[in-house]
Amino acid sequence: MPKIQILPDVLASQVAAGEVVERPASVVKEMVENSIDAGAKHIEVEIHKGGASLIKITDDGCGMNKEDALMCLERHATSKLKDVNQLAAISTMGFRGEAVPSVASVSKMRILTREADSVEGSEITIDGGVVQDVRVVGMQHGTVFEIKNLFFNVPARRKFMRAESTESAHVEHQVKLHALAYPEVRFTFKKDGRVVFDVPATSDRRTRIAGLSGAEIGRSLIEVPRTEQGGMEVLGYVLAADHARKGRRQQFVFLNGRPVEDSAISRAIKDGFKGAVIDGFNPTAWLWITMNPALVDVNVHPAKKEVRFHKPFEVRSLVLNAVEARCIPQPKNSASKSVAAGQAKIISRKTGEVSPVVNLSGQRTSNQDLTKAEDLEVVKVESGESTTSVIDKPVTEAVASSPSSKPSSGSTSGSRPSFPTPVAQQDKLEIEEAERPRFNILCSLHDTYVLMEGEDGLVLLEPKAARDRVVYEKVLDSAQKHTGDGVEIASQGLLVPEVIDLEARDLDVVLSNLENFSEAGISIEPFGGSSVQVRSLPALIEVDSPREFITVMIDELIATQGGRRGKQMAFEVFAETLSQRVAKYECCDLRGVENLLDELFACDLPYCTPDGRPTLVQISLNELERKFKG
Repeated sequence: MPKIQILPDVLASQVAAGEVVERPASVVKEMVENSIDAGAKHIEVEIHKGGASLIKITDDGCGMNKEDALMCLERHATSKLKDVNQLAAISTMGFRGEAVPSVASVSKMRILTREADSVEGSEITIDGGVVQDVRVVGMQHGTVFEIKNLFFNVPARRKFMRAESTESAHVEHQVKLHALAYPEVRFTFKKDGRVVFDVPATSDRRTRIAGLSGAEIGRSLIEVPRTEQGGMEVLGYVLAADHARKGRRQQFVFLNGRPVEDSAISRAIKDGFKGAVIDGFNPTAWLWITMNPALVDVNVHPAKKEVRFHKPFEVRSLVLNAVEARCIPQPKNSASKSVAAGQAKIISRKTGEVSPVVNLSGQRTSNQDLTKAEDLEVVKVESGESTTSVIDKPVTEAVASSPSSKPSSGSTSGSRPSFPTPVAQQDKLEIEEAERPRFNILCSLHDTYVLMEGEDGLVLLEPKAARDRVVYEKVLDSAQKHTGDGVEIASQGLLVPEVIDLEARDLDVVLSNLENFSEAGISIEPFGGSSVQVRSLPALIEVDSPREFITVMIDELIATQGGRRGKQMAFEVFAETLSQRVAKYECCDLRGVENLLDELFACDLPYCTPDGRPTLVQISLNELERKFKG
């Protein structure tokens, strides 16, 4: 058995780097925290090739003399922690003394530093954790950390780094976190020689948010008033519920100036919206929490992302009360709007007045006199997807053809009037009678399912699931358009292109999937900085908010990335995401069921959605007999 021995210092630092230095963004985090602790008023971060080639952090803080500059390269050397009592009440960003030696051990580092009252500075060159040169230099006061060739001597770690764009996005996100935490500090971020953002120091947090997230977000902010409770304080901003996103990437919580992630705080933010945010989504928020450092333990995570509160229930109550103090607007519910807009209207020949009669669920919305059918000219059906006019249709027939109207026992689906849908108008499918089962459409159930009579019993159709399958296969077909085998998804140009400001990591997802977007009928172009321009969307849907549509797709892509490899698999994920998004707009409208069934049975796998849920469920006559007759 090998003898136990002490690890060499360089090897010990490389082991520590495994926890501290996960990727270039981790290096930026540790170095920027040191700059903040040094009292810097301007911090500049510059990277090249995603940080793999160069990371340079420049600050105008207190600086170091030569002895301290050399000492900071030793493990567990720090000026921020003197005794064990201070460990129970950490008030600085860094305190372990592991960051600088860990980074130096896996890179080629150069440190330039000068104290404000010193006439000369010091330059130290380190290669893989070993000091190579120390000399005197002239420079302005402050400190410069220059890290080159990260992981050059640990190829296994370098191999796991992501694409340049992805690493750059993570670095940019990290710098933005610190810029939000400390609005009184000017932050400049440069990428490959280009200034990405340069936000001046300010005392107004709203100004800092707008400077980093865009003017549109700045105008939409809802202030969370300063709330005090139990010696703790919180203030900040949130966005209305219709800006909610999947995951918590759009929640920025700062505890005593430290960006943190905490599920209890996130839950409290959502609970403060009083049910306005649907399940699976989380509100967008920026919150600054201050409390006595003794009430929180920040030493529970190697990267200090997570904290442990001594009074977690009080913290949750504080955040909940603060968010509840504002009247949060209700979310935009696309499905509700479609139903509300989907009303039959009657135009009088005599007066020209338009009177609503029934909505798409068949519920009467007006007590108009329906006996004078000769005075009626047009029954106009409007929905979130289309508008169709039926000329000179009697009111009684219009009401009878509503989804809630049950056909007589002798009627069949073929006797009902045909109401075309947008998809049917675009793709005129000519399907032989024998190519798919024929059903007698009966009625809708809770505006969610369509009940149909089949040859061997009752068949239930879920229109959203059916639309999911139809769109999925259309998008996959479009991927083969270059071979002439597929059908390209029709694209609908926007009258005014939509410019969307995205968070850096979201922008990386969009740019990585530009070809997939294009093949699905979505034209997106970079628009400078962190913005993109949406020029067209798939013609088979009508989208009220392109921004909401794109961000939901981004969330779905983020949730599935990493689980599949290769372009084809990536496009399948994209197609599934798009089909699920389009399916949300599908209404349970009996008048479009026949066309939907035609499209569904033209698919290769009509009986299930891409994720395996059924589109049709049959209850056989034998099963019904067993239920009723035992």
